[in-house]
Amino acid sequence: MPRRKTEFLPGQYYHLYNRGNNREKIFFERENYLFFLRRFWHYLAQDSLDVNAYCLMPNHYHFLVRLRKNDFSQKMQVFTLSYTKAINKWYWRCGSIFQGRFQAVLVDSDAYVLQLSRYIHLNPVKAGLVSYPKDWEFSSYLEYVGLRQGRLPKLDDVLGQFDSVEAYRNFVEGGMVVEPELQRLMSD
Repeated sequence: MPRRKTEFLPGQYYHLYNRGNNREKIFFERENYLFFLRRFWHYLAQDSLDVNAYCLMPNHYHFLVRLRKNDFSQKMQVFTLSYTKAINKWYWRCGSIFQGRFQAVLVDSDAYVLQLSRYIHLNPVKAGLVSYPKDWEFSSYLEYVGLRQGRLPKLDDVLGQFDSVEAYRNFVEGGMVVEPELQRLMSD
């Protein structure tokens, strides 16, 4: 495979994402989401990076991370292989689950970090899976608004840019507003 154009540097933020092969599901039941997060913690988050925001969707995932070490790419490869092997074994499948290797985009400003956290947390709303981001279990939004205390997301980098949790909630949920007339025109 050709080398990546994105260089992975400790201290930098990245948007990591991937989707299922042929846009198919990568999570088939609740336990798959939880297993994915446990594996992500084991292979990556406990040592190589900080997760600032995440959202797992039925056929794709998003992470906003800040790297702590430069061993990230190799560990990400081992992590995705581990998840693929386990899912294939559980469901008597074979072959790739993911559409190629993971994608990574450098997040190079504080404004980009904030906008990306909102985008990630609104993903299930935009996809029509839930009406509010707090209703999606497989996202770090629940930690951000104080409804769950998980060990995966590190909230300070994002929440530190707001006066309160409520201000962050308003920032995210303010991105949900689409005027009814505009929504009607978009659906025509």
